[in-house]
Amino acid sequence: MMNKNRILIFAALILMAGGLIYLIYLHSKILSYAQAKPAAAADYLIVLGAKVNGDVPSLALQYRVDAAAEYLKRNKETIVIVSGGKGPGEAISEAEAMKRSLIVQGISSGRIIKEDQSASTYENIVFSKRLLPVKANSGIIVSSDFHLYRSIMMAESQNLSVTGLAAKTPEVILVKSYIREYLAVTKFYIER
Repeated sequence: MMNKNRILIFAALILMAGGLIYLIYLHSKILSYAQAKPAAAADYLIVLGAKVNGDVPSLALQYRVDAAAEYLKRNKETIVIVSGGKGPGEAISEAEAMKRSLIVQGISSGRIIKEDQSASTYENIVFSKRLLPVKANSGIIVSSDFHLYRSIMMAESQNLSVTGLAAKTPEVILVKSYIREYLAVTKFYIER
């Protein structure tokens, strides 16, 4: 009986250590992608959607739009695809909310392409790819810092050559966002 208990305790410790190592690995990948600097003069940005409260971007979405606007102001030839459909509680699509916010920040509507049918990160990527100009080669995914690693992996799985531009994550959703992302990345690994 004593031997069986020791084996069970040892197995539980091994599983916990393995889980901890996996979480450290995931967190380091997420951080490395969040800290990477995007190249200048990309052909396009794809800004991934997030919640809209009525017709007002959530703080997470506004941070993404702000990061994109800053890049677009410095890189005048880059176009932007704003990507996100209309979900529950949203009076307008996430794409429309982003487009409006970019225009307010001085980005010409002629540089903005709206993808407003997607309902997930995967669909953001797939549907946005269909809207890319033929000659567009180098791209940047704009999303919250915790979200870039998985988003870039998804874009690369669709044969897009992209880097990331990290927007900060609001502190009030930081812990929840990282926990959800660990699970989402794990699901992506399994399904891939």
